[in-house]
Amino acid sequence: MNRIRGMEDNKGILKIEEEDMENIIRDYFVKLFESKGVGNTNYLISGVNRNITENMNQLLVANYKEFFNKIISKTIANKFQKALDYCIDPAQSAIVPGRLITDNVLLAYEILHSMRNKRMGKKGLMALKIDMSKTYDRVEWDFLKQMMARMGFDESWIQLIMKCISTVSYSAVLNGTPWKVFTPGRDLCQGDPLSPFLFLICSEGLSTLLRLASEEGILRGVKSSRRSPQITHLLFADDCVLFGEATKKGTKIFEKILKEYEVCSGQCINYRKSTVFFSSNTT
Repeated sequence: MNRIRGMEDNKGILKIEEEDMENIIRDYFVKLFESKGVGNTNYLISGVNRNITENMNQLLVANYKEFFNKIISKTIANKFQKALDYCIDPAQSAIVPGRLITDNVLLAYEILHSMRNKRMGKKGLMALKIDMSKTYDRVEWDFLKQMMARMGFDESWIQLIMKCISTVSYSAVLNGTPWKVFTPGRDLCQGDPLSPFLFLICSEGLSTLLRLASEEGILRGVKSSRRSPQITHLLFADDCVLFGEATKKGTKIFEKILKEYEVCSGQCINYRKSTVFFSSNTT
């Protein structure tokens, strides 16, 4: 492995001492994982459906003695999967009971095909592929906790999950040597079996804001066929595709929703990697 012999700090000054380079790396991740707090979540949380039943909670908080010889996080992840099958919006989200995430890919292509071939009136349609920057790293724990509580998860289960994600610590490794340990204030550990499910719970916050806007009549989605329901968005891990009218008003609505989701969840939209597809000229 090639050794790192120099590194620039945030002022562009080259540092060659290992301690200085370690401080640059450590400061970057400390800042990334530092909690920025959550904004006013009252509106978002009020729209989240409470779908976790008492029977589901009893399964989730069952005694774990029989699993002592297994990897406990995988056991929790399996239970989470069964619960989430019933509480995530099946029409829009990445988790669809009995279906694969690739089904969303096929649906997205079907919608885009329909948009290309549809006869337009004065208003066109648009699809926005949104990329989340540092997806797992920016998840605010307090927002995740609020979402789980609103969905109806048992308090003891929520406490268990919060212990799993908040007791982690990190250390920067430079040229094979681990340095000072630090504790994050937000973040979901990538590679952990729980993290994809926890992230989808956070993403349900974005689905909620889009659904509320649709129910209030200020946002219109796109149909893949004449009889299909309107689709306002599809989720794909750290990507999201939004569908709506290609108007200045439609763009402003999406912008407002994304900003509110950013403030509540800690997520940050990477606009450089986001792309827009228009089926006709904007109005």
